[in-house]
Amino acid sequence: MKAILISGAGIAGPTLAFWLKAAGFEPTLVERAPALRRGGYVIDFWGLGYDIAERMGLIAEVNRVGYHAREMRIVDDRGHSVAGFGTRVFAELTSGRYVTLARSDLSRLLFERLKGTVEVIFDDEIVGLEERSDGVRVQLRQAGERQFDLVVGADGLHSVVRKLAFGPQQRFEKDLGYIVAAFEAGGYRPRDAEVYLMYGQPGRMVGRFTLRDDRTLFLFVFASADDPLPAALDRQKHMLRRQYAAGKWECPAILAELDRAAEVYFDRVSQIRMTDWSKGRIVLLGDAAFCVSLLAGQGSALAMISAYVLAGELAAAGGQYRQALDNYEARLRSFIETKQRGAERFAGALAPKTRWGLGFRNQMVKAFSIPGFARLVIGREIIDTLRLPEYDFRSFPRD
Repeated sequence: MKAILISGAGIAGPTLAFWLKAAGFEPTLVERAPALRRGGYVIDFWGLGYDIAERMGLIAEVNRVGYHAREMRIVDDRGHSVAGFGTRVFAELTSGRYVTLARSDLSRLLFERLKGTVEVIFDDEIVGLEERSDGVRVQLRQAGERQFDLVVGADGLHSVVRKLAFGPQQRFEKDLGYIVAAFEAGGYRPRDAEVYLMYGQPGRMVGRFTLRDDRTLFLFVFASADDPLPAALDRQKHMLRRQYAAGKWECPAILAELDRAAEVYFDRVSQIRMTDWSKGRIVLLGDAAFCVSLLAGQGSALAMISAYVLAGELAAAGGQYRQALDNYEARLRSFIETKQRGAERFAGALAPKTRWGLGFRNQMVKAFSIPGFARLVIGREIIDTLRLPEYDFRSFPRD
């Protein structure tokens, strides 16, 4: 077994391709977008994901393109600070191995490690899967029919591979009751370098983070029970304007920038929960298998962890894919379920639905300055308890 097709060139896909190539497999990446995606949102990156990036020789570049925020500040209607904490809290919890960076930048760095080493197909996608005794017959929308020994769905929350092999998304999706949106703007003022600002009203939050090159990122999180998710950009903007029309602070200025935005990231905050991550020769990875939710802040790291473990187990199993896939899930299932439970508790913390909830959240944030309090409250969510297995990636799989 050598030929492995990976759907998705975000975080999980390129990480898996790197480690599979190191183990002697022949991975192929297929990505439905015409090029690597840009923009989107920033992520906080630490823990085992950071460790894997270091093993891939990426940490210097990750820190170069990333940001080392010094403060998270919650402001009131007039922009006055009402709560916040210095990010030394996270530095202490992670032993200084902590950085904020654009998800698209991390994806680009991972992809650059693959240049010239694996086959990559952009602007194409899987439209059909047929498992056979000797492999999986894959129908690609543009490239036609090809056969692989294994197919990996690393194609995110809205995974096409999951839909084709396991069924519709609603069977596995748990809606956490919020919608998230993000966009970038150029030339916005004011700028607060290395500070993440949050402003909230009951059931809604807007955040601002200063980027390089005179860019600013805005993040919206708001409660939504059963509102249909608009697909068209103008309808997405209309929903955001309606949600934040009564907002104070910088909401009017931010909505004015929204009117000029050519692209907006827009999605539900939800989790994917599955009883099995694989079926036959088809396996899911990262958000496609176990999305913890965007607001958890750990999706990219978990994608890299699962990619590393899947590649390692395939290498260790010497081509016995069933054993490898069972071991992959056995190693990670408990760890992932713990992360999902923590993310579910955290979902409402960014945008509490009542004024009492906002006040309580602010008091908790203020208390982070008390020595040891942050470790007590969020330490178990921040500190990874899983030990990364050691694999011999120099050994090659048997045919």
